[in-house]
Amino acid sequence: MSKPFDMALFLEGALTGSPATRHRHIRQAKVIQSAIDERWQRANPWSWQQKHLTWFINQHLNQRAESTRYYYLLTVRLLTIRLGKAWRFKAIGGDRD
Repeated sequence: MSKPFDMALFLEGALTGSPATRHRHIRQAKVIQSAIDERWQRANPWSWQQKHLTWFINQHLNQRAESTRYYYLLTVRLLTIRLGKAWRFKAIGGDRD
């Protein structure tokens, strides 16, 4: 049996900021990981495609407050940086990029 993917270890090299901010990003990344794994059975971020993160932002969070969606968008961008991808995601409202 394989070990579960360690999201905290995965993000460690890309995290900056205060301990509270780092903890928030890790917590939100685990929520993102869980949602994508539940829908597509892909627990490992290395197997994710842009469509998975786009789905999370646009569909999974569609009933959340704009501020919540924005903070998750920051975590998605951090995940994208860590994956080394050039994926772009639009901010809520389209006025931020």
